[in-house]
Amino acid sequence: MFMVALVVWAVLMSNGLWAADLTLETAEEPSANSRDESLAKSFSLSLAGDFLDSAALHWTKKHECFTCHTNYAYLLARPGISSDVRAHEQVRAALENLVEQRWEAEGPRWDAEVVMAAATLALNDAATTGTLHATTQKALARMWTVQKPNGGFDWLKCGWPPMESDDDFGIAMAALAMGAAPGGYAATAEAQAGTKQLQAYLRDNPPPTLHHQAMLLWAESYGTSLLTPAQRQQCISAMTALQKPDGGWAVANFGDWERSDDKLQDNDTSDGYATGLSIFVLRKSGVASSDPRIQHGIAWLKTHQRASGRWYTRSLNQDNKHFLSHAGTAFAVMALTSCDVK
Repeated sequence: MFMVALVVWAVLMSNGLWAADLTLETAEEPSANSRDESLAKSFSLSLAGDFLDSAALHWTKKHECFTCHTNYAYLLARPGISSDVRAHEQVRAALENLVEQRWEAEGPRWDAEVVMAAATLALNDAATTGTLHATTQKALARMWTVQKPNGGFDWLKCGWPPMESDDDFGIAMAALAMGAAPGGYAATAEAQAGTKQLQAYLRDNPPPTLHHQAMLLWAESYGTSLLTPAQRQQCISAMTALQKPDGGWAVANFGDWERSDDKLQDNDTSDGYATGLSIFVLRKSGVASSDPRIQHGIAWLKTHQRASGRWYTRSLNQDNKHFLSHAGTAFAVMALTSCDVK
């Protein structure tokens, strides 16, 4: 899961992203993310996959950029259903092209782009072939070159939480990149050196939100020690305590983010992002799928899918496009497939 560019910059970012020989198929633009969209008549994982396919492929072709909330998140979630679809092949190829073509010709736009590309490719490799791809290895090597002396990364801070509001989100993504990469990558000298720097950063800069603690807990599932035992238990306890009576979670409770539209955050309504993230991370932390808390959350997901196949999540910044719904749908799918829900 993750925006790497402000949506309003999409046109400015379009030049020179793809090689001339990369042709993306046309995908129909999904309908707008709306809290008023009707619920699906019945739960369908296939329908969720169709929504993710159209949203990711349309975004990739139209905007010619990668964003945490849509096509990066897509490559994390889609293999859980099936990676053997044309949209997945196309979006993966576009990300490889970003690394192999545009980075070589023009360089990355931001350090955040490097970290997100490395993490997404590594997690996608782990979920598909189980083999470290040469392009992934190139992105990982470049990721450590942009690590700052204090162990952190110069992240985009554009006021779009939970992904673009502080430097600390980059720490979690770098840890995921290192830990998830197949082929024993975590044991390499460059990964070990980078990990020590991540640990040093976290000693001086504890994760500022429960959201980032949860992301680090996910990264720890690959065997890297990033949180203290107390932090680990506190994160699990805090997540489970936030579960609503209806079985879901609300993402606004995972941080103290302020909105740019001067409206109040919605701390009361369960949403796809927080519910999917919580279930998925708890499962990665060893909580059994049969646990009543997990089953209650799965029941919420199965009864709150929308007619389009997505799960709605309100933006934490402003009531506009609500693209957090795309990442929310990705996490919902990851939660469901982590519990073997078909």
